[in-house]
Amino acid sequence: MATKLSVNINKIATLRNSRGGNNPNLVQVALDCERFGAQGITVHPRPDERHIRYKDVIDLKPLLSTEFNIEGNCTEKKFVDLVMNIKPEQVTLVPDSGGQLTSDHGWDTIKHKDYLIDMIAQFKSAGIRTSIFVNADIKMIEGAKATGADRIELYTESYAHNYSTNKELAIQSFVAAAKKANELNIGINAGHDLSLENLNYFAQQIPNLLEVSIGHALIADALYLGLENTIQLYLRQLKINH
Repeated sequence: MATKLSVNINKIATLRNSRGGNNPNLVQVALDCERFGAQGITVHPRPDERHIRYKDVIDLKPLLSTEFNIEGNCTEKKFVDLVMNIKPEQVTLVPDSGGQLTSDHGWDTIKHKDYLIDMIAQFKSAGIRTSIFVNADIKMIEGAKATGADRIELYTESYAHNYSTNKELAIQSFVAAAKKANELNIGINAGHDLSLENLNYFAQQIPNLLEVSIGHALIADALYLGLENTIQLYLRQLKINH
């Protein structure tokens, strides 16, 4: 089975917010992404609502026909309340601070084990699949399994950064992390700086990769290639050699 593509639409919201109003129309873009072949939509509302607004999440939920993945920091009560109200198919827990530009590290699943156990139990009680954003570190994978999470999302920035220099070295820790996750029977997602350049090799090398969440690179590519064509190109990278 080919890895699923979830399109992160935060950058569409950033563009809309830069001028006020509703152009581009975030909901319409999300529906178009689904129509063009995306198997999921990802949003990451932050406390300052600088891109995705909480109202966007509420507006999207009844209209989407694919998987809805909400990312965010579960230490924010407003975020937890939103997720419990919306009940998306998946919640991805990301340890962002309030003013953080973008996600830049995974959870320490050992240090925060008890807290994560409590939060994951809360989301799972509502029937929401849970995923923890983690670095490609075997100990963090083991820690994630101990929390009761359904999946991990591998933070792939280091892979993307080092891909053009030495892709074999760049992927090593991710392959090891994925093998451990498979041994532990915890699902594998991935995201951050994955692109048309580096996606296919990553998908080839990571066994049982279930889903990738891609936003910035995909939306940037769409400026030149068009949104429909871009989504199809990303889907093709996930299907080659599977």
